[in-house]
Amino acid sequence: MSQTDSRQAAGSLHVGLVQMRCEADPARNLARAMDGIADAARRGAQVVCLPELFRTYYLCQSEDTRRFDWAESIPGPTTEALAKQAADLRVSLVVSLFERRAAGLYHNTAVVLDEQGELVGRYRKMHIPDDPLYYEKFYFTPGDLGFQVHDTAAGRLGVLVCWDQWFPEAARATALLGADMLFYPTAIGWQFEEGAGVDAAQRDAWHTIQRAHAIANGLFVVGVNRVGHEQLEGASGSGIRFWGSSFVADPMGRMLAVAPDDAEAVLVVECDRGAVERVRRDWPFLRDRRIDAYQGLSDRFSDHSGGQASGPTSGRAERGRGRA
Repeated sequence: MSQTDSRQAAGSLHVGLVQMRCEADPARNLARAMDGIADAARRGAQVVCLPELFRTYYLCQSEDTRRFDWAESIPGPTTEALAKQAADLRVSLVVSLFERRAAGLYHNTAVVLDEQGELVGRYRKMHIPDDPLYYEKFYFTPGDLGFQVHDTAAGRLGVLVCWDQWFPEAARATALLGADMLFYPTAIGWQFEEGAGVDAAQRDAWHTIQRAHAIANGLFVVGVNRVGHEQLEGASGSGIRFWGSSFVADPMGRMLAVAPDDAEAVLVVECDRGAVERVRRDWPFLRDRRIDAYQGLSDRFSDHSGGQASGPTSGRAERGRGRA
C-alpha cells in the first residue's frame, strides 16, 4: 500500500495551504505558487489550495480596462502548467484564476485539478463585491454555474471564493450537495487606517463567520489568503494590507492551524475524515432543518406587514394580503 493510500485508509487527509505574496510578474507568481505546492506535497499534502487571483496583484483596487489583459482562458497556460504538476506530484489542486470566457466576458473562477491532472471542476464566484479598493463588479460577471462539489481522491470538495465566505446560504447550499470540505481562495485585507482595534475586529470576524460555517454544516473549512501590501495605479489611499491568517477549521469550528498575518507560509494540516460523521451525529443540524418553513429565504427582504416569517402555509398568503 502506498503512503497516500495508507493515510486515506487511516481516515486522515492532509491539506496544503499556500499563503503567498503576489507581485507584478505573473510568471514569478506562478513559480512561487508551484514552489509552495511542491513543498506541501513533499510534506504529505493530498490537496493544495492557492490564494484568490494569485497570478497578479489584486487587480480590482481601481477600475482600469487595461487589466482585462491580465485574464486568461480556462483551460489555458496556468491550468496546463499546474495540471502537469498535479499529475507529477499526485495531488489535487484548488486554483483561483481571472477567467476570460469570451471577448468582454470575464469571471473570477476557481478550478479543481485532480491527482491525475484532469480539470474536474470549475466554480465561478457568485457574490461579487463593490467596495472601496474591491471594485469587482467592474471586472467580473457573477457566476452562472451554481454551487457545486468536485470529486477527487482527496474527497468531495466544495469550492467558493472570498466574498462568498460571508454568506451562510452559499456554505449551506454547497454542503447539501455532499461536500465534506469547503475551500475559500481569498484576497482580503485592511484598506483603511482605522487602528489596531478595528483591524483585529475585522480579521476576527472573518475567522468567526467561517468557523460558524464549519459548525453549522459539520465539515472542514479551509481559507487561503494572500499576504503583504499592494497598491496599484489609481488605487485610493494606501492600497490594501492583506492580512494572511490562512487557516483550517474542523467541523466543531476549532482552528487546527493558522498562518501568520505578515509572512508567507505553507501549511500542511491533518484532517480526520471521520470527524464529519461523528460531529453530524452529535449535532444533527441537517436532520432538524425545517425545509418546509424556509420559503422566505428566497426573498430579498420580507416586506410584508406583521413581521411574521414565512411558514409552511401562511407565508405566501400573508405576503399576498400585504400587496396593493
